[in-house]
Amino acid sequence: LLQTVRLALLPAIYLMENVATEELITKHRKSKDIVEEAIRCKLKILQNDGVVTSLCARPRKTGHALFLLGGQTFMCDKLYLVDQKAKEIIPKADIPSPRKEFSACAIGCKVYITGGRGSENGVSKDVWVYDTLHEEWSKAAPMLVARFGHGSAELKHCLYVVGGHTAATGCLPASPSVSLKQVEQYDPVTNKWTMVAPLR
Repeated sequence: LLQTVRLALLPAIYLMENVATEELITKHRKSKDIVEEAIRCKLKILQNDGVVTSLCARPRKTGHALFLLGGQTFMCDKLYLVDQKAKEIIPKADIPSPRKEFSACAIGCKVYITGGRGSENGVSKDVWVYDTLHEEWSKAAPMLVARFGHGSAELKHCLYVVGGHTAATGCLPASPSVSLKQVEQYDPVTNKWTMVAPLR
């Protein structure tokens, strides 16, 4: 999993002070080698020392479509498609439940939005799926833990949600929050969530 992370694109200080010194990295030879390669690439980038072709320094390829959705400050139910050829922004089907501070990730032709904060029920476990081919929303199985301000990514056709925050007490959007270490994996084929190794 670590070799798929573009480590050389991280800020140099974070790479050196946080990633390279992490106990999980320093105790595992292969992980240590991956991080050392990323540091070498980062130095080449910073010194403008030739072309860096390593995967750890290569930005992800852009997909065929770019969607704009959500935000951190205001509840939002809007979804837009950026048409790069026509140079226009096209409104798409509204998100069924307005929210903010959710995470979004694409798997194939579907965009998954997870959690966030909604006006109706505070921190959410909800998962909404936008089918880009049929241009419609559907609901998937809810996450195991309600969360907002988290990250999500696809790996081997599964969705992972990582970290974030959840309400400490109460369910109102202004309730105090607690940082989460839980990491969940979602399998779109079975429509099931599973807890995996937590953050340290």
